[in-house]
Amino acid sequence: MNLDHIRNFSIIAHIDHGKSTLADQLIRMTDTVTEREMREQLLDSMELEREKGVTIKASAVRMIYKHRGEEYEINLIDTPGHVDFSYEVHRALQACEGAVLVVDASQGIQAQTMAHLFAALEQNLTIVPVINKIDLPAAMPDEVAQEIEDLLGVPAEDIPRISAKAGVNVEEVLERVIAEVPPPKGDLDAPVRALVFDCHYDSYKGVIAYVRMVDGVITGLPKLLAMNTGKTMEPLEIGVLVPQMLPVNELHAGQVGYIATGLKSVQDLDVGDTITLAARPATEKLPGYRPLKPMVFAGLYPTNPDDYNELRDALEKLQLNDAALTYEPETSQALGFGFRLGFLGLFHMEIVQERLEREYDMDVIFTAPSVEYRVVKTNGEVIAIDSPAALPDPTEIEHIEEPWCELRIFTPAEYIGPVLDLVTKRRGELKTQNWLDSKRVEIVCLIPLSEIIVDFYNELKARTKGYASMDYTLDQYRPSDMVKLDILVNHQPVDALSIIVHRDQAYHKGQRLVSKMKEIIPRQMFEVPIQAAIGNKIISRANVKALRKDVLAKCYGGDVTRKRKLLEKQKAGKKRMKMVGSVEIPQEAFMSVLSLEEE
Repeated sequence: MNLDHIRNFSIIAHIDHGKSTLADQLIRMTDTVTEREMREQLLDSMELEREKGVTIKASAVRMIYKHRGEEYEINLIDTPGHVDFSYEVHRALQACEGAVLVVDASQGIQAQTMAHLFAALEQNLTIVPVINKIDLPAAMPDEVAQEIEDLLGVPAEDIPRISAKAGVNVEEVLERVIAEVPPPKGDLDAPVRALVFDCHYDSYKGVIAYVRMVDGVITGLPKLLAMNTGKTMEPLEIGVLVPQMLPVNELHAGQVGYIATGLKSVQDLDVGDTITLAARPATEKLPGYRPLKPMVFAGLYPTNPDDYNELRDALEKLQLNDAALTYEPETSQALGFGFRLGFLGLFHMEIVQERLEREYDMDVIFTAPSVEYRVVKTNGEVIAIDSPAALPDPTEIEHIEEPWCELRIFTPAEYIGPVLDLVTKRRGELKTQNWLDSKRVEIVCLIPLSEIIVDFYNELKARTKGYASMDYTLDQYRPSDMVKLDILVNHQPVDALSIIVHRDQAYHKGQRLVSKMKEIIPRQMFEVPIQAAIGNKIISRANVKALRKDVLAKCYGGDVTRKRKLLEKQKAGKKRMKMVGSVEIPQEAFMSVLSLEEE
């Protein structure tokens, strides 16, 4: 097929604006899969995606569409909408020439719509705007069309108005893609260059790379070379995604497909690598992707210490499929050997935890999440720390800087009060307030990153009845009065429960954490004190009362001195137990730090 008859595009939108439903309709309309194989959210292959109703992984599908008697090969890459998975969107966009921007007719342009749109414009992609959900009772297609015209300059009357769920007017989207998205540029005679935009590990075929062919033709199964890692590979098969893997004999420039590399180790191939022929290698690599900087860090430990090696293997395989995940080994006195993981946000952390438990059958404990602080020491040295355990001695610290981010919130006007109240409660500062129309406003503020990673999004949704949306970008580091809050159980500090907090909030958080731990830690045979401390200063304390065995059960009537003797004996035994006793801390205790914000 010549390059003029290929179109590569991506669907971008805010979370829940109907990307996956539109993708389903396009697949159904082009007869890519039979009606029997068709199901809702066809491209969301992970059980987790179907359960939570969000796209987590970008996924590709090739469709054949007949237009005016000619056949077109259309490659669609469906992308996530959630703020924590925007890296998947950036990767998908690099494999495309155009993007269909889906906007909900009842909600209009939201925070993530803007974020993904700017990402697409950065890559110089052609934007095809579409208004979806016109069949909803609350739909306002004319107002939304005007919003899009003001934003992109596309005449409001030219924007397709569709209902992906009911299948209304969906064909016009494909017509627009063919008419407006440029065909891929590529040289069929040049040395092969293929961009790896995603990978996953298959126990039979090794590492499977999803590629966008940029130049050249791969025919048969020649020896290939990964230019970044320098690894050679003898592929087991090459093919296209329909959306199942369909082996083909050749992949040429402009196409999107996969290569089953046969590589056994997940370190041998990176996302963003360039694959070329070993016999006739290309001289220049493709630009690839900017490495991502994790925003949130947490400790991860196997519940059973013997599972440490299996956990490491699971993380290796998961990292191949999730390029934004970073990890390094760490140890904790309370939990033994584990890893320090880096995530893009709390939802990303939740997904990683669920995937480890479901796909790799791991039983794990996560510690409280933290962000990366910069510590300026008295000797002038600056160190970055992402774990409370790594904080130097207070005498060595000149000051601590914490990351602040620029937060954009789109909300209906009647919720401005509750939104600003939430922002100021979390130490945020209002920067600007822009009225989008008479009913909707964009609030731009600066806020510490540590304040939005835990439960900010949920609270924002609760205060605005689900109407507000948000997007944030890292802004700068600022000096802050941060302290390390330690939790002591039976006078022993538990390093996995330490958190870094602002001094103003330390007493309040310490008190609530201690009360929470008192409810969670089971009663022992001796009294267990739980304390919150900053340095050597105890700021809060609660006691878990001792369980008392009824030693008087066998005494009925008789002399009181005998009863007293038994009680004294019990007291002495408890004293001895207290000295040697160790306290079992249940898993919920480590997550109780998270639920503090919810109350």
